[in-house]
This record gives sequence, structure tokens and C-alpha cells, in this order.
Amino acid sequence: MKITPFVARAGLMLTIVALCACGKGLNSGSVPLSPVASGNGSEPPVRYSYEVINTWPHDPAAFTQGLVFRNGEFMESTGLNGRSTLRDVDLQSGRVLKKKSLSAEFFGEGLAMIGEKAFQLTWKGGKGFIYDAATFESLGEFSYDGEGWGLTTDGKLLVLSDGTNRIRFIDPVSFVVVRTIDVSVSGKPLEHLNELEWIKGEIFANVWRTDTVVRIDPATGIVRGIIDFSHLLAPEKRGAETDVLNGIAYDPDRDKLYVTGKFWPEVFEVKLKPISP
Repeated sequence: MKITPFVARAGLMLTIVALCACGKGLNSGSVPLSPVASGNGSEPPVRYSYEVINTWPHDPAAFTQGLVFRNGEFMESTGLNGRSTLRDVDLQSGRVLKKKSLSAEFFGEGLAMIGEKAFQLTWKGGKGFIYDAATFESLGEFSYDGEGWGLTTDGKLLVLSDGTNRIRFIDPVSFVVVRTIDVSVSGKPLEHLNELEWIKGEIFANVWRTDTVVRIDPATGIVRGIIDFSHLLAPEKRGAETDVLNGIAYDPDRDKLYVTGKFWPEVFEVKLKPISP
């Protein structure tokens, strides 16, 4: 299920923590540069905490599934049958500027942009939608095997997660799977990969039902970094519906990283901080 109360799966979280070892990274803006790695997957990933730089309002009724930064605003995909949307959102106020609702049969999921086209996944429908990013006019549909969870792009290919440890790279015209990677941390598979974002040549992925985001080498699938976003949303800001961390967006021009969650009332600009050994 993709609908959960705000309770991290203890076993999964403990597994991730157990596989981590402290390391030191290079600090550059909001997102540190990649450390040099041997490539065999045996070296421990770099661990990070975070600093909140800014906090902005976010629609607490938005079941956030995908988040993209473009032209100073967010494009957001929200989920749940009968409540799924594609929307443009003002960064500073959280106000929804434009919205397109999906048919009630579809549960909206990950979102990515290539050029002026927006691509939106659905959870179990095996179908994705293509839109004109400026007008939200429908430009077509595409299909894929299995479930759709997270979506991002390296600028040429769509990059799709399906809740397993496998990530697919898909041609955005033919929708043929060009290649796949199996994600692992310290040699062990890491499953429940959800929302994705392409940042500085790496894939950042939220691990479902945890406060963890991982940095993945797109060539090998090896996890190079693990970010602990525990306590990002204050307890007093949580309501009855508040759900898990989900939603990663990056502004490459200003090197700014944004994070939010499902039914969260805030979106955060954060700066990653390597944890010294």
C-alpha cells in the first residue's frame, strides 16, 4: 500500500542505519558534491544531516507524490483516487496557481519534465500521462509494466522507480526501457525506493515510510550517501492526516534543495551537512 499513517517501518529504518557508516563529504551549496568512490559497493555511504534554510507554506490537503522546481515555482503531482492532480504551486505562498484533476480511477504518482513536456505516473494503472507543461493540455499517454512510484529525468531519459530496488531508464518517445540498475547499500539491496530527483549527476530517492533520502550512483546503483531527515516537520505541525516524507525538488541554477511530505503544511529549503566521523 502507498497509503500509510506516519509510522516509519522500524525494521527498514534500522536496516538502513545498520548499513551506514560515518563519512565525510565535500560541502558545496545546498547539495554536497559526490565523494570519490571505488565503485565496488563495499565502501560505506556518506551520512548527512540537514539545516533548514527557509520554510514555505504547502497545501496540507496535497498528498504529494512528485515535486519539480521550474521557473521559480513548483509543479506537483498529488495522489489518492478521486483527489489526484497535476498543479502549479507558488513557492512563497503555497497557493495553487493552476490545477488539472485526474479521473477518479487513477492514483497520481511521480512527475518529471523534459523540455516543455510534463510526464506523470499513476500507481497501479500501468499508465502515464503527458502534458504541455505551460498549459496542462493533454499531449498523450504512455504505458509501463508494474507499478509507478517515482519519476525523474537525466535530461534525456525518464528514470522510474516502482517500489522495489530496481530503477528503470526509459526512452521518452518510444517508452522502451533502455537499461535498469539495482540499487544497493553496502552490498545489500535497498527496496521501497519512491520519489526521485536528479541532482548533480546522481539520483536522490526517498525510501518509503522512513525519513531517509539516499544518493544513488546512476551507473552502478550503489548508494553513495544517506540523508536523515528525522524531525524535519515539527510535531505541533502534524495533524490527523499527516503522512510520510515524500517530495524532493532541486533548483540547479541556485543550488537549492526542497523537501516536503504527504499532507504536510510546509515545504522546506534545506542544506545538507555531512556528518563527521
